[in-house]
Amino acid sequence: MKISADLTRCEGHGLCVEAAPEMFDLDDDAVVIVTQAVVPPALARKAESAARLCPVAALHLES
Repeated sequence: MKISADLTRCEGHGLCVEAAPEMFDLDDDAVVIVTQAVVPPALARKAESAARLCPVAALHLES
């Protein structure tokens, strides 16, 4: 599974960082940084949760 972010949609709410801090960070402008594009199996649920929680649907999962 892979996760990507649409940086033009990100509004810096930070819910992804709260849901999966191992996979996401925010830059100085509060735009998401995907720190692990390939989702380890142990973090799959956290990645799915982060994508679901994003209020602007900026995160996209691929199998």
